[in-house]
Amino acid sequence: MKKMSMKKCLCVIFSLLMVASSLVVTSSAGSAYQTYTYDKDGKALYSPDAYTAIKAVNAVDMGLEIPLANPGDMVTDLNQNIYIADTGNNRIVVLDRYYKLKFTISEFDNDQGVPDSLAAPQGVFVSEPNEKYDRLIWVCDTGSNRVVVFDENGEFVRIIEEPESQLFDENSVYKPVAIAVDAYNRLYVVSSTTYQGVIVMTDAGEFTGFIGAQAVSLSAWDIIWRRFQTDAQREASETVVSTEFNNVAINREKNLVYATTSTIDDADVEASIRGNDKSGKYSPVKLLNANGTEIMRRNGFHIPAGEIDFSTRSTDDITGVSTIIDVAVGPENTWSLIDEKRNRIYTYDFDGNLLFAFGDNGTMLGNLGSIEAVAYQDTNLMVLDKTNNNITVFQRTEYGDILLQAIAAESTQDYDLAIDLWTDVLKRNSNFDSAYVGIGQAMYRNKDYANSLTYFESAYDTTNWSNSYKEIRKEWMSTYFIVLLLIIVVVIVGVVLFFRTMAKINKKVAVSGKKRTFWQEVAYGFHVIFHPFDGFWDLKHEKRGSVRASVFFIVLAIATFYYQAIGQGYLMNPNGGYAGVWAQVLGVLVPLFLFVLANWCLTTLFEGEGSFKDIFIACSYSLVPLPLLIIPATIYSNFCVTTETQIVSFIGTLAFIWLGILIFFGTMVTHDYSMGKNVITVLGTVVAMVFIMFIAVLFTTLVGKIVSLITNLVTEIQYRI
Repeated sequence: MKKMSMKKCLCVIFSLLMVASSLVVTSSAGSAYQTYTYDKDGKALYSPDAYTAIKAVNAVDMGLEIPLANPGDMVTDLNQNIYIADTGNNRIVVLDRYYKLKFTISEFDNDQGVPDSLAAPQGVFVSEPNEKYDRLIWVCDTGSNRVVVFDENGEFVRIIEEPESQLFDENSVYKPVAIAVDAYNRLYVVSSTTYQGVIVMTDAGEFTGFIGAQAVSLSAWDIIWRRFQTDAQREASETVVSTEFNNVAINREKNLVYATTSTIDDADVEASIRGNDKSGKYSPVKLLNANGTEIMRRNGFHIPAGEIDFSTRSTDDITGVSTIIDVAVGPENTWSLIDEKRNRIYTYDFDGNLLFAFGDNGTMLGNLGSIEAVAYQDTNLMVLDKTNNNITVFQRTEYGDILLQAIAAESTQDYDLAIDLWTDVLKRNSNFDSAYVGIGQAMYRNKDYANSLTYFESAYDTTNWSNSYKEIRKEWMSTYFIVLLLIIVVVIVGVVLFFRTMAKINKKVAVSGKKRTFWQEVAYGFHVIFHPFDGFWDLKHEKRGSVRASVFFIVLAIATFYYQAIGQGYLMNPNGGYAGVWAQVLGVLVPLFLFVLANWCLTTLFEGEGSFKDIFIACSYSLVPLPLLIIPATIYSNFCVTTETQIVSFIGTLAFIWLGILIFFGTMVTHDYSMGKNVITVLGTVVAMVFIMFIAVLFTTLVGKIVSLITNLVTEIQYRI
């Protein structure tokens, strides 16, 4: 009995170990890749998986006797059948919705009745039935430089040969690699050797034009060299003005064309991403209407271009911008890009907001060897892997379902439902900024402007925040118009009376001959800023100013900058960060004293008539415009909308321009220099400031080294003793 008990115990322990090991495997499989989005600052925010890998379909699963070889493209039809351009095997593989082989297209009798075959087809597209045609299969027969059309059963229909037009280069080679057909039977063909854009043809093969020509920047050397080229040389080098597309897809609902490219210079793409260039000039993906106009919405935090943090976002230390090679349109007008470099999928809504990104290199289920194409199949997302020659099937999760339901509710204008669904999204992913934006937009459309502000602030969405605040301000202004008008009149009258009072004080002091009070010395600053020549002359020769008034203006400037830091409106400081008061003190005192010291040292050698004190007073009195302009601009920033923030910035810039003009003329009058000599002196002062800073840093570093040496010596002596 004891032996039997021991056997049972061993069996139980072994079973538990097997269960534990299976749990470990399951956990690992679930973490094959990380799903994430990006915040406003380009920082990755991890999120629940919107799609999870459920299986990898290989040749055996498909029922293929000959495995796929270097497949080039994959699409689906409305019946969820799958079409694969099996480039290496010169065929099109057609699978049913369960990934089982229906038939292949390889050999056929052409329209002359002659046996023919496909040669390295790289692109395939399926057009749905319309008034003119039943479902058709369009194949880019790349090796034979043509497009071949088949019916839905794989029977040959016709051949569309290379289009003819004078717009093609004389020596151009037609290499169709991708094709899409819209509801009006227009063909959009991507040729790998055609740089003028996407080729547009009729269903009969008649060329109608190019759309979406890509722009590339010229280097400074190219620009200079082209000025010296002959017309013939310039014409021969025209290929530098555009680059080739590599894939194309159709938004069937809106009849719009997505086109991708990977040949734009990485530096141009990087600059577009960092600058969030909404124009799409150097974007790796474009959305084109039938006229070729680029109409993509780029309303997200970052433009749709794949990876944003491209310096570090990879488990394999892959750097650089994404290499975009395919695009697919999904449900609710969402669309996905694939990055060949990172084996990653990026999915956006129609407004260009990143919904989620996932995928990575590896051998686990969900990882890929070399991503080549992406396609949607109902609630599944399929990815073609040309290294493993299989299809990885990703199933949409509950989180992904709710996400799409929220987008659908917005598109049908069911805003109450959209708010509930976006709230459900936030319960599962509190880092998803687009959900905050979605709730805010739904509230905005329900005219709940005040509450929408909170959600826009949570996502740092200044554009939508401004739209909501504009409506609030409009309502407030219509209600309190008389009060607002009265406030404006009072402010204007107050400013006029203030400057008139200052003028009277200064005029009275000029002829009184009495000792000047502190406030009279302060009042003189308002004369100097409007009359710099006689103002700075009297400041020095008539002693109308003083050091104590100068200190007052310095303190006032520090207080102004501190108020600007803490008092700016949301649109001017959406992050809510600001520098402390000591940073403001250093920000004013360091450049001021550096300039005074450098100018005094320089002018002492070049016959300057101003003393250190004179220069200090002149520069301090030059600070007066800062509070006069920056304080009102800061107050106004709390009531402005996005289109008015430039006014606030301009007023602040104007304050510094005014400050610079006063310092320039102040030093000129103080030292009694001519205009030309003063220009040279001011430039020399700037150079001297840099030199003084260099010496200060060098001295500080030297002192630090000495202190470190002494500390080490003392420590060593103590250790020895």
